[in-house]
Amino acid sequence: MVSPPARYLVLFQYLGSRYSGVMKTSNDQSVVGVQNYLEKAAQHLNPIVPIEFHISSRTDTGVHALCNSAHIDIQRAPGKPAFNEKQLIYSLNYHLRPEPIRILNVYRVSNSFHARFSALSRTYIYRLLMGCAHHSEVPVFERDLCWAPVGGQLNVPAMRDAAQFLLGTHDFSTFRSLSSKTPLQSPVRTIVQVDIQPSSGFLSHHYEQRGLEFWELKFRSRSFLYRQVRRMVGALVAVGQGKLTPHHIKELLERKDSRALPPYAMAPPSGLFLKSVEY
Repeated sequence: MVSPPARYLVLFQYLGSRYSGVMKTSNDQSVVGVQNYLEKAAQHLNPIVPIEFHISSRTDTGVHALCNSAHIDIQRAPGKPAFNEKQLIYSLNYHLRPEPIRILNVYRVSNSFHARFSALSRTYIYRLLMGCAHHSEVPVFERDLCWAPVGGQLNVPAMRDAAQFLLGTHDFSTFRSLSSKTPLQSPVRTIVQVDIQPSSGFLSHHYEQRGLEFWELKFRSRSFLYRQVRRMVGALVAVGQGKLTPHHIKELLERKDSRALPPYAMAPPSGLFLKSVEY
């Protein structure tokens, strides 16, 4: 008699620079999704039914995750007990070794749990490097892990004033990139946290004399629209550069039109990290 499948919550991280995003893509592409590698590693568990990772949070090409999550169902051969969590962590990481993808933790969950729909909130951070007059001044250890807007320092107090307009429940149509995958998705979202705080860089204490400053922008909401965080960051940086005023953010929200966002107000993917998914 075949036992029912066991469901697990899998927490994992990845360096997004090498992938087309987190979601699965056709294997004949030159660059594929993180999910492709996760499912390839999972097949070494010899399940009766191929294992599918149900990802909680989509991330685009070049976007990283300190901790994303997914649930999987594992159906083993008759007579074989369900895997324990440590077995899954070690086995999956063993077969992921060549890739900058790591399983952080695994939890056995009920069959009613869903990694995407059971999530209470998601937190993203965006890393900014200030003080670079030219992109060649970005430390090699930080390449593809931050955005260094050209032009020196930013007006952080103005950015913080502007960020207050993003808090709460709004129609974020202006801050959504239109996508054929989400044309009918409601543009209304509730942002419960926006913080702009100084941060540290990798080995940054070794080049303090260069006057470089790292900052993190943190956003938390139950869910976000397609490229919403990158567009909000781009608009806030434009405020910091004096291209927009804080009140312009309020006006852009009220326009409810993705075409209203200036073309320069789109942050690149390299500085964006999915920090956590909260349950």
